[in-house]
Amino acid sequence: MLIRQVGCERERVIRVHAPVHLRPIKDVSGAWPRLAIVQFADTFPHLSEMIKERMRFTNRAKLLWSYLVRRERVPALPVEYIVETTAKCNLYCPMCPRETHPQPKEDMTDAIFDALVKGAARTGEHMMLIGLGEPLLDPKIFDRIEYCERHGISTLLSTNGVLLDEAAAEKLLASPLAHITLSFDGASKESFELYRKGAKFERVRDNFVRFSKLKHEKKAGVQIVVQMVRMQNNAGEVDEFRRFWSAVPGVDQVRIKEDETNVLQPEAARTAVESRPCHYLWRGPVYVKHDGRVFPCCQSYMLDGEPIGRLPEQSLEEVNNSDEMRRLRRLHAQGKAGEIDMCARCCVAIPHPVLVAGSLMLHGKWVRRALPAIERMVYGSKLPKRLLAPQRETLVQIERE
Repeated sequence: MLIRQVGCERERVIRVHAPVHLRPIKDVSGAWPRLAIVQFADTFPHLSEMIKERMRFTNRAKLLWSYLVRRERVPALPVEYIVETTAKCNLYCPMCPRETHPQPKEDMTDAIFDALVKGAARTGEHMMLIGLGEPLLDPKIFDRIEYCERHGISTLLSTNGVLLDEAAAEKLLASPLAHITLSFDGASKESFELYRKGAKFERVRDNFVRFSKLKHEKKAGVQIVVQMVRMQNNAGEVDEFRRFWSAVPGVDQVRIKEDETNVLQPEAARTAVESRPCHYLWRGPVYVKHDGRVFPCCQSYMLDGEPIGRLPEQSLEEVNNSDEMRRLRRLHAQGKAGEIDMCARCCVAIPHPVLVAGSLMLHGKWVRRALPAIERMVYGSKLPKRLLAPQRETLVQIERE
């Protein structure tokens, strides 16, 4: 409202801007269907969610069928994505691929992230906002979690804990984050600080304990998994690690993970050339680097494989059925994965088709929740090891400085 002088009196002038929805619609025939869809979705949100879930179920069914019959061209999209929202990190870890693949101090742009999430909104179920960077160094990480949630995609973070102070803990617990992995490679100060150079054992441990207890007090829904990568200097601490973290309120699972990188063993390869095709090529997760390059899996980048496409220049459909992706599927389907250099050197266990089929029967977030328990049962001999056989037989010693 403006007030102006008119003669000896003041006159009030009120400017009214027409609301957007009152603007004339030129193409009425084309506008009405769109308006009807928006109004329908707003009026029946639960029905809208049911439709989205049906679309995701259909997508999983197509993925399962394509995997079982070894289709080269897949009429569906992956259910999971590993998304590197930042390439920045605050630690030096000798087993990390950053040591062989130096990374720039850059974050993923909004254009790349927006293209990915919108492209995956109808079929994507789970995004792990991790990569070769520390997620809490991404200034937009909380906005990205919210953005995924608005598009019906659950999220996971994995953090080294250095920046997980009380303020960050409160923000994470107030967010719709579904899963978080707390990486803590050792039960003693000596082994932890050997593998996590730049981090202080007590500080990170206290950050993780406070976060877990706060989650317990608030009854927050996020799943907390405390994880240790088993290596030479911490292998004897597994029992103590499990004992300590299992007693912390708020911790849902304790995971002992095998080292799946080739950094400490560049000559490592599979103990045997398996006939099982790699499920990553059909189900995912595909790996999206901070610069938009898309790789068939996180290991492929670390083993110097070629990208299968790039966002936002290409759509997810184009990337998922690119010439390179189809070539990889074809060789795996023919039992010739050993002819692919990165696949021959990959140390990640390939699960039995029964487990792959089971992972496509459930929503991606429930699969992610169940994974540590399945690993524990397999490695604990409660399930046949052929379901998820570890590829690495020995542990590597890191030389002390």
